[in-house]
Amino acid sequence: MNLTRRLVAEGLGTALLLAVVVGSGIMAERLSGANVAVALLANALATGAGLVALILMFGPISGAHFNPVVTLSEAWQKNIPMTEVAPYIAIQIIGAFAGVAAADGMFNLPLLFASEHIRTGPAQWWSEFVATFGLIAVIIGCSRSRPGVTPFAVAAYITAAYWFTSSTSFANPAVTLARAATNTFAGIRPSDTPGFILAQLLGAFAATLLFGWIYSTTPKNSTNGGTITSSDLTKKQC
Repeated sequence: MNLTRRLVAEGLGTALLLAVVVGSGIMAERLSGANVAVALLANALATGAGLVALILMFGPISGAHFNPVVTLSEAWQKNIPMTEVAPYIAIQIIGAFAGVAAADGMFNLPLLFASEHIRTGPAQWWSEFVATFGLIAVIIGCSRSRPGVTPFAVAAYITAAYWFTSSTSFANPAVTLARAATNTFAGIRPSDTPGFILAQLLGAFAATLLFGWIYSTTPKNSTNGGTITSSDLTKKQC
């Protein structure tokens, strides 16, 4: 598949993902009557549902990474060329900020404004390590054993991780950066983003090493980042 088409798909998919995450957070907060548990439940369910749809839609085009650590993991596994890592990550970040602006605009809020939501400390950094470690583990494990279920497994894991981590599972550097630009339910204070991103990178690296070893034999129908087969990335299509 043409690289330009893949990058457009990756950017659009990431933008829609952030629109789901941030938009559902705003709606949940407004409708929950100040009940944070209800708001988090609504936010988590909407994110999981949206993630399934987006991976199924964009997976055959770009691999549906929507996440720099997924792209890095795929490159470490030699599933995508290293030369494509920078363009993928750049378009993911651009798409993430566009998605935040779209969500804020739908609720008549300033398109991009710094969050004041404090998310920091060892417990939350450890949570981000665990959340990202688990995400990469699910992707590698499912894509190498039962690729057809990978979109559903990823969405199910992220939905669960909203609840079993104290950080509510960002597990994505592009999402982390973009959510710093919205002072809403889903936001994170800009000064708190470096700790999250470092923990995410470490979690992804550890999971790639361990699960790349556990699933050392890759079946012919295995996938990269969710739904696109290894051979698809090398095909020359118009």
